[in-house]
Amino acid sequence: MSVIHITKENFEEQVLNSTKPVLLDFYADWCGPCQMIAPFVAEIAAEHPEYVVGKVNVDEQMLLAQKFGIVSIPALFVVKDGKTTASVVGYRAKEEILKMFE
Repeated sequence: MSVIHITKENFEEQVLNSTKPVLLDFYADWCGPCQMIAPFVAEIAAEHPEYVVGKVNVDEQMLLAQKFGIVSIPALFVVKDGKTTASVVGYRAKEEILKMFE
């Protein structure tokens, strides 16, 4: 499965109503650490069809960034059954990101 770009228009359908756990990557194009974890996020999407993986551009989706209280990026959230179950801020290795689903 590929990475989905999450917007306020598709947030409810893709995240809140998902039957699978969702990894949300809040990022910005100008953010160096965001660019460093982007390959990990893409690999997780490709290797783990049991998850939905979405990216949220904080510059374009300010309402979603506010909803999640984003003050620093990259920020990663796991949402299960419409509820946040894990979150981290800053660079993380792929293995650390995957542990968020446990």
